[in-house]
Amino acid sequence: MVTQTILLIAGAVCLVAALVLVLWPRWVAAVPAFAGLVLLHLSYTIAVPTITFVFWGIATLITTGLYYLSPSGEPDGNSSSNLYVGFTAMAGGMLGIMLAPRVMVLGVILGAMMGQLAYSRTPAGKWMLSPSMLFWRYFAAKCLPAIVAVAIVCIAVMGIVID
Repeated sequence: MVTQTILLIAGAVCLVAALVLVLWPRWVAAVPAFAGLVLLHLSYTIAVPTITFVFWGIATLITTGLYYLSPSGEPDGNSSSNLYVGFTAMAGGMLGIMLAPRVMVLGVILGAMMGQLAYSRTPAGKWMLSPSMLFWRYFAAKCLPAIVAVAIVCIAVMGIVID
């Protein structure tokens, strides 16, 4: 019982740390999100199928590789796009959970894309033109890690709320 409580608290801390890392990236946010999902599963708070662990584990490895291969920061040294992408991805995930849990990941993807599109319309994001190849490169380098982290957190939230 005590071990389960410790694992539950550690998992919740990892999920919160992942959301903080989505907004202020200092490291790959998907790693603590996946660790939080594993810890919540080990605490018997949520039941996660093996295929979910495999899929999101591979996605975490891919985003970790993207993090280390992509350049750090933005061309102008600004990092406000993380706030746009992070908050809209979280909002899309929560909206997806409320509408239908099966479309939660789609909500996270659309939310992150809308956040990047909104950022590209600000004066700080003018360097990123909307229909250009640079837009999609930035999406792959910066939005995919946020999408993976927020989707894993939303899976954990769904597991807690639905069970």
